[in-house]
Amino acid sequence: MATAQAHDRSFLPVIHATDDFPYGPAVDQYYGLYLPNDDRPHGYMLSEVVQKMPWTVNFHIQDEHPRRVTVLDSSNGTNTAETVNTAFQEVITQAIDQRLFHVFNGQHSEPFAIAGARYDGQVKIERFATPLFGITTRGAHMIAYTNTDSGMKLWISRRAKHLYICPDMLDSTVAGGVKSGVPPFQTIIEESDEEASLPADLIQKSAKCRGVVSHMSTTGSFFPGEKGLVCPDYVYVYDIELAADVIPRPHDDEVSAFYLMEIGEVQEALLRGDFKPDAGAVVVEFLIRHGIITPENEPNFVEINMRLHRRLPFRTG
Repeated sequence: MATAQAHDRSFLPVIHATDDFPYGPAVDQYYGLYLPNDDRPHGYMLSEVVQKMPWTVNFHIQDEHPRRVTVLDSSNGTNTAETVNTAFQEVITQAIDQRLFHVFNGQHSEPFAIAGARYDGQVKIERFATPLFGITTRGAHMIAYTNTDSGMKLWISRRAKHLYICPDMLDSTVAGGVKSGVPPFQTIIEESDEEASLPADLIQKSAKCRGVVSHMSTTGSFFPGEKGLVCPDYVYVYDIELAADVIPRPHDDEVSAFYLMEIGEVQEALLRGDFKPDAGAVVVEFLIRHGIITPENEPNFVEINMRLHRRLPFRTG
């Protein structure tokens, strides 16, 4: 086990990088995103995004407080999910075709389910659109580790230089967004093969879900697109212990390398800000669970734990 870091060095900035959305009345400056016949918001939208979005007749915009964007149900309840999906897709396609938002990068993306949408069918929206609408996203991360004679070591990946978000930064061993209709563990199985050349039978046998990390941030310096977009997110967290002769290797073009890092090296990389923000939070949570970050060596231990499990203001299921 690694030697505890100096008491005056805290991992709280690592958590703040992925959980910087303020608590309290700050939400008044946003438009709430509402689905048909649902009195709880499913996202927070910036005013400038609302003004720029090419809305269709399938949306109602209320500019007076409480400000809100509501998706209308032209099916009158007979096919709400499909009607909502079509409404979102029409607006997103127009926005991409007109190149209105940098976040799309000029292209469509895979569908993500809108968490907590309670209709007969699944309500979906393109992944790249989620921060524009402030919708909660779901991810799945796995940390692989190996126990050696000199102590535990973690397999840490480096993101490819061409990626849109956080290029060339350190990341979890395996990570991916949970697409619509795909269970979290299946996401881990698929990403383990695609990113790390780890076979499905190994993952199915040995990977264990350890819980959920949740946070809420706004897009800033790490994000090349529009700034200030609201990004609520929760991540299913998995661990796997690998034998010394099992070595993750890049398989697709999203990972440039894997490093087997000592705990101290991982801690220093976290403190330098070398990790993609959400991955940094996942690694900190791993180090807490394994007794490496403790109340004795982390001055902000309680706040870190509370902010690793933020209660999001939107339905999550």
